[in-house]
Amino acid sequence: MIAADTSTWIAYLGGAAEADAQMLRMALMGKQLVMVPAVLTELVSDPKLSPDIAIILADLPMVEIRPGYWQRAGRLRAKVLARKRRARLGDALIAQCCIDNDISLLTRDRDFQVFSEIASVDLLVKY
Repeated sequence: MIAADTSTWIAYLGGAAEADAQMLRMALMGKQLVMVPAVLTELVSDPKLSPDIAIILADLPMVEIRPGYWQRAGRLRAKVLARKRRARLGDALIAQCCIDNDISLLTRDRDFQVFSEIASVDLLVKY
């Protein structure tokens, strides 16, 4: 199973042909894709998002939030910030979901690299 970050979803929904969008398409077709709650929140926050697309996104299998998630995500973000690196809250939430559920993350956002270095988030990247 894999999850896709908001950056890859935006590219895919915009019709991008790069490798990450193709991987997302293949994972969707193969039913190998799960949705991270924070990614869904970011995507449906776009006022221009089609209501039909919002329904399709919400129907994808959702990654489970496990007990202690919020504390673990906070500690993960603290580790990144302690290294004087960028750590957006949304990115920390996405990374922790992937860690907790042993899911690879498909992304084109370089900000996730530090989460891979610190916590071994398995990144499938297209920079």
